[in-house]
Amino acid sequence: MKITAIETQVCHARMRNWIFVKVLTDQPGLWGWGEATLEWHTRAVVGAIEDISQLLIGEDPRRIEHLWQMMYRQHFWHGNGIVRGTAISGIDIALWDILGKIHGVPCHELWGGRVRDYIRLYCHLGGGKMEDFYQTKPDDANRFGELAQQAVADGFTAFKSMAVPETMPLEGLQPIHYAEACVKAMREAVGDSIDIMVDCHARPSPRMGMQFAKALEPYGLYFFEEPCWPETMDDIALIQRAVKTPIASGERLVGVHAFREMLEKRAVSVIQPDITHCGGLTEVRRIAALADAYRVSVAPHNPQGPVSTAASIEFGFSAPSYIICESVHNDVPWRVDVVSEGFTVEPKGRVVYPNQRPGLGIEINEDEVKKHPFEQEVLQRTFYKDGSVGDW
Repeated sequence: MKITAIETQVCHARMRNWIFVKVLTDQPGLWGWGEATLEWHTRAVVGAIEDISQLLIGEDPRRIEHLWQMMYRQHFWHGNGIVRGTAISGIDIALWDILGKIHGVPCHELWGGRVRDYIRLYCHLGGGKMEDFYQTKPDDANRFGELAQQAVADGFTAFKSMAVPETMPLEGLQPIHYAEACVKAMREAVGDSIDIMVDCHARPSPRMGMQFAKALEPYGLYFFEEPCWPETMDDIALIQRAVKTPIASGERLVGVHAFREMLEKRAVSVIQPDITHCGGLTEVRRIAALADAYRVSVAPHNPQGPVSTAASIEFGFSAPSYIICESVHNDVPWRVDVVSEGFTVEPKGRVVYPNQRPGLGIEINEDEVKKHPFEQEVLQRTFYKDGSVGDW
């Protein structure tokens, strides 16, 4: 059995161009689907997949670890940068899809079988609609409360918000009070039985991140995400030690070595590897095993397309430390037309029951993808009041 081609299919989904990866074999009807979506770097990732494919054409797709080592280690540069890491991830996911199809079982059966009966999903405020999640004004606490109630009405028992505004390296009380008012409004809107996450998007400086974390501690957040840049890992660890709120981070990290530092420093309670960036299903399983040694939970970053979701769910059914899966369902109205999925979602509670189909259990509608060709993603830029560049 040999790999005969590796194709990319780009599907424009407003804020992102989903990059679907199709690995074809010399066996009729046998192929695998992966995803390598990386916002604002679509052309770079497509080119990287084309470069890496030279290593794999003619190789046996069943030798996944061997092929992963080639993709990561060959051609001198290791695959620990975001563009190449994403390209590797997309191909790796597709290889596992193929292996599951060869053996006629879902991917989680290849990794020791199911460790749980269902997986809980959480949503973004607005269900992934860009305007609601990213552009709700930080002083509009009432809007945060309304969107929180809508998430619960949609069946979710947990949701994530962007209640921390963009701030300069040091500011006064106004942004702190904005964030506190928004989180208070959400908590009052949904009560204590619903889990609320707040994502800082690594916007704050370490000092501002500490202030936000302390101000929001009384509201019992499920976790507080990316309070500052991952480059300042020691500062994330300081914030973790300063509050009772679980701190989460890791969506920007590529490879097990980056997560090793995070875990060694006891910087977080929750790691958030992105399966489409960190090295695929092969590497995320190593990352999760390392997290197990530190008794740290896993909640993968997953705001991308439907193949990313399927991979995150298959991984979750096999990973003991997995706690919850990020999901978007309202980013584009035709999302369900692009994919056929093997798992089922219970509307009340938004829990996922296992896929019964082989591999990832999904199939991409290529004709539907062609209706949404590449477009440049919506430009996002941030500047502070004085005109200096900020973090979006």
